[in-house]
Amino acid sequence: MFTGLVQAVGRLEAREARGGDARLRIAFGGLPTGDVALGESIAVNGVCLTVVDFDSAAFEADASNETLALTTLGRLPEGAPLNLERALRAEDRLGGHLVSGHVDGVGEVLSVEPDARAQRWRFAAPAPLLRYVAAKGSICVDGTSLTVNAVDDAGFEVALVPHTVANTAFAATRVGDPVNLEVDMIARYVERLLSAGVPR
Repeated sequence: MFTGLVQAVGRLEAREARGGDARLRIAFGGLPTGDVALGESIAVNGVCLTVVDFDSAAFEADASNETLALTTLGRLPEGAPLNLERALRAEDRLGGHLVSGHVDGVGEVLSVEPDARAQRWRFAAPAPLLRYVAAKGSICVDGTSLTVNAVDDAGFEVALVPHTVANTAFAATRVGDPVNLEVDMIARYVERLLSAGVPR
């Protein structure tokens, strides 16, 4: 479980084909790593990956075919910056929102416009996901917890404050780039409960 508060910007150092899927090597960047352990989870652009090897500079994780096909990790070039977050601990503050690291789909940056000192970003999203996106609700974009400012049938808008732009991979993200999207899990549970009906 994660919060969507990016802790560091790492980098995709290598993607090595292995038995039909891939092993990724990801530079830690400024991520705190004093107690990193094999088997722990790290969110990489919003994708929960398991550490299978590491050294002082980087960690390695296996990405399944499904992960490579349904997220941006299969198409990002080597050297691409990556938002990193270590898993939430029970005693941590929940500063963003509850994020599972299970990407629901891939969207696209439609526009970036200045808005005073902030920036207004508009994203396209797959139609099946937009039903879970609500104004003033939360959404995770490339592992970053963001508040939805507006939503319509084609996509949604958020505002990025200068700190977010400067301290995430959004500093290198451009119009037309793909992004990983994870909708608010509470919306999914509400839909499931409503569709199941009230037990008698």
